[in-house]
Amino acid sequence: MFLKRCTRRKSGKEHVYWQLVESYKTPRGPRHRVVSYLGELSEAERGGWARLANMLDGRAAEQARQLSLLDSNAPDDDPVPETVSVKLKGVRVEESRDFGDVFLALHLWRTLGLDELLRDAIEPGREEVPWDLAACVLAIARFLDPSSELHVETTWYHKTALAQLLGVPVDRVTDSRLYRTLDKVLPLKSTIESSLKERIGELFDVKFDVYLYDVTSTYFEGLARRNPKARLGHSRDHRRDCKQVCIGLVATTGGFPLGYEVFAGNRNDVKTLEEIVEAMERKYGRANRIWVFDRGIVSEDNLEFVRERGGSYLVGTPRKQLREFEKELLEKDWTAVQPGIEAKTVPSPDGTETFVLCRSRDRVEKEKAIHEKFVSRIEAGLQSIQKEFRHAKKKRDYGKIERRIGRLLQRNTRASGAFKVTLQPAPERPAGLRLTYRRVKKWRDWAMLSEGCYLLRTNLGDKSPEELWRTYVQLTDVEDAFRAEKSELNIRPIWHHTESRVEGHILFSFLAYAMWKTLQTWMECAGLGRGVRTVLDEFARIKATDIVLPTDTGREVRLCCITKPDAPLRALVDRLGITIPERLGRPHWVRNPTSDPRLGSLDFRSGRPQIGR
Repeated sequence: MFLKRCTRRKSGKEHVYWQLVESYKTPRGPRHRVVSYLGELSEAERGGWARLANMLDGRAAEQARQLSLLDSNAPDDDPVPETVSVKLKGVRVEESRDFGDVFLALHLWRTLGLDELLRDAIEPGREEVPWDLAACVLAIARFLDPSSELHVETTWYHKTALAQLLGVPVDRVTDSRLYRTLDKVLPLKSTIESSLKERIGELFDVKFDVYLYDVTSTYFEGLARRNPKARLGHSRDHRRDCKQVCIGLVATTGGFPLGYEVFAGNRNDVKTLEEIVEAMERKYGRANRIWVFDRGIVSEDNLEFVRERGGSYLVGTPRKQLREFEKELLEKDWTAVQPGIEAKTVPSPDGTETFVLCRSRDRVEKEKAIHEKFVSRIEAGLQSIQKEFRHAKKKRDYGKIERRIGRLLQRNTRASGAFKVTLQPAPERPAGLRLTYRRVKKWRDWAMLSEGCYLLRTNLGDKSPEELWRTYVQLTDVEDAFRAEKSELNIRPIWHHTESRVEGHILFSFLAYAMWKTLQTWMECAGLGRGVRTVLDEFARIKATDIVLPTDTGREVRLCCITKPDAPLRALVDRLGITIPERLGRPHWVRNPTSDPRLGSLDFRSGRPQIGR
């Protein structure tokens, strides 16, 4: 049971009435039933009815909620008058909190419809804080100041105005509550992905005919013994000493996230493709869409799997396959698809596929520098061995020197074919060995011809080289997504131990990136570039500040005011079409607990107000 506040306007004056209400469950959800109409109540009477409701219902949480009705922030029948005399000498400023960035993040959360989705999808229970609001806190914290749930409780939430914006008191946001939110929202992953797809399509008129897919990894701090997916594997973060999980992300053109799957850390990229394709088809149907993959995910079995399902693909190929097109590389029939980039199409021998040869001027210079670096390293290493032989005073072991040369070539594998190395016995020399090497002209000729070139493969036969190239390079949008997840949203390292909590952590990182990408696209439409962090830093300069005004009545008025943006920041806010409020909430009295009858007398032994004494 609980007290319900009702208002009625009569003769131009607002009257407040109270009801004793009982909550009960029905097949259609929770409903309220009025137990008794109480009429207008004084403060002491409301406190007594609140305690009685708690005694009847046995819920301490409801008592806390009832007592919050007596808080000075709640609407009451003692409002601050429109005109009041203020003593200027005692005016002071208190509790400056972050407002602009959290206000923007909350706007993004609601723009994506995530508040309504979670509110409708999760049936309310006896929780003090609704699950949709707790999820909102987690997502905004990940978006603005990514850290642990404990940091959100002890530091971040306290310094923001999100408590006033959401109506969730600071003491109700705890790490245990946030952990349980991960568990509560995770089962809705597929529903959230489908809802985001529809909402993004409405907001930005995104086409979903091309799916971009790539895989990355993120590592754990700790042993992660309770997570069966935590395994040692190929680390994109250069942390081979840490267990990890792999994340396969599907995005549409422009980099909008459509869905993701979490795989074991030792899962080969090639073996993830069939699972991700089936997952996307379960959510969005088996439409005739184009899949774009990087070369690390491609195998003949994968391509056959996509063809059997009526899908199209555009994939990168291993670099060694370029040698099959040496003749085409020498020909001059290239098409300029962009300044500095050329392409041409070559049909496969059986006519079922098309290969796309691409050549980049900037990539030529880059790969040439890489080859020269590795060639120099190998030559310096071989010369060092020769120098040792000349100054040796005893024989050297043939096997050790041979393995040393092998390691040198392995560390510089990009240029390992540039030299012909010969190691021979030489009894007449003190070292007992002779090392000779020479440059391989054939390798150098091929390197000069293939530098800056790469090969694509597709079963789309009716597309021009320019269309195919432009479609493929959109894979960089997925790489940008991984970069934002890791550097801006701090998806790594993972500190959780159980599999469900890890996947919940990744889900909220996914939601934060959806907000990130929405803001980035919004900025691009407004001509503000792509620097999301710069815009967030600018908005963070807008603060919410409490101003306390002493009055001639002996009481003080508290106002929560929003700092006024300067001219450049105001121009930025206007470009984004956002309206910043001047104030949060209504003015309210700051009450003295030692004299205010609403809070009772102060027990100096416990330091807490004693209600009803």
